[in-house]
Amino acid sequence: GEENLILLDGRHEFPFSFQLPQEPLVTSFTGKYGSIQYYVKAVLERPAVPDQSVQTELQVISHIDVSSPALLTPVLRSQEKMVGCWFFTSGPVSLSAKIERKGYCNGEAIPIYAEIENCSSRLIVPKAAIFQTQTYLASGKTKTFRQMVANVRGNHIASGSTDTWNGKTLKIPPVSPSILDCCIIRVEYSLAVYIHIPGAKKLMIEMPVVIGTIPCIGFSSRNSSITSQFSMDMSWLALTMPEQPEAPPNYADVVSEEEFSRHVPAYPPPIDCEEQLCCPVFAYIQEFRFQPPPLYSEIDPHPADVEEVQPVSFML
Repeated sequence: GEENLILLDGRHEFPFSFQLPQEPLVTSFTGKYGSIQYYVKAVLERPAVPDQSVQTELQVISHIDVSSPALLTPVLRSQEKMVGCWFFTSGPVSLSAKIERKGYCNGEAIPIYAEIENCSSRLIVPKAAIFQTQTYLASGKTKTFRQMVANVRGNHIASGSTDTWNGKTLKIPPVSPSILDCCIIRVEYSLAVYIHIPGAKKLMIEMPVVIGTIPCIGFSSRNSSITSQFSMDMSWLALTMPEQPEAPPNYADVVSEEEFSRHVPAYPPPIDCEEQLCCPVFAYIQEFRFQPPPLYSEIDPHPADVEEVQPVSFML
């Protein structure tokens, strides 16, 4: 307030609250050649003595939702390099890599899909890494700082061999989120898949990656879509099930007693063992058909003698 207070000796506490601006604020960041900082400062004005002030840093995070359509698109890159010097070429080395989406959060693992073909005469080693690029813009000048924040290594690939990464994971360490909308400092990330070739420059492809703050919910939505699809595919089962169960069919209509006696003699003649061994086994399957079961009826033709039971009541 504007009023002056007379404070007695002792400790006094005054609560303060501030509303952050409605426009988006740039995420707090401390880099190699510059920083973006926010702090709260309190000033105590006293007559006839210098002012006394104290300040504390305030962390601000500008949220980036990696579920946005622009960050859910896959990224695919491919490149080929001829290994050799002048006319002494040993063959090409080709590399193609893909990631499922561009947006990720801290702690997530990025699955990498890559195909490496070594047609050269040298032993090569595929690797992958996450790079952070800091760009500083001031007074019409630009300064850039680049550093590796995480990496993973693959197996050696001999000459004339190929290798495939079917989702090789690279975990994102705790890093600052991407800063893309600031006019003086930019923080960008990229996933690089490269091949170390002895005696030659490495073959590298880079794919842009955005480190956000709101995790992707595509996995849960995909599970729900799969569940709904499964329930829809199983809907035919409800249509085929009757509300009331029906009685079983009359088996006498399927195989009558006269037909059974006409095709199967009452006492089949004995079969010679030697002849049986020479004949196919399935030639005598019809002789093992049984008499069909009796007709289905809801009334028991042989009711059991059950004594009549009188109801008994209890009183508590």
